Amino acid sequence: MRAPQDIIIAPLITEKTTNLMAENKYTFIVAPDANKIEIKQAVEKLFNVKVEKVNTLKDRGKMRRMGRFEGRQSDRKKAIVTLKPGYKIPIFEGLE
Repeated sequence: MRAPQDIIIAPLITEKTTNLMAENKYTFIVAPDANKIEIKQAVEKLFNVKVEKVNTLKDRGKMRRMGRFEGRQSDRKKAIVTLKPGYKIPIFEGLE
């Protein structure tokens, strides 16, 4: 089994995800090969909370140009984690 730090890469903080926090939903960038069960166990272990459900989606990287050079950003996988009522993640506290 992998360590939770290998599964949860970083929290994703945008205007849209900040609005989701009112519904007790938190968004993370996760390892591309992680499944919902691993994500649930990693969040519960890292933040000491109870997870109700996990939704995942894959984000394809956008095409970018620098002058005549073309490239693309990396693909990434996001997870929207819904916590059970009464639980909060402390690193997101000042953002709501």
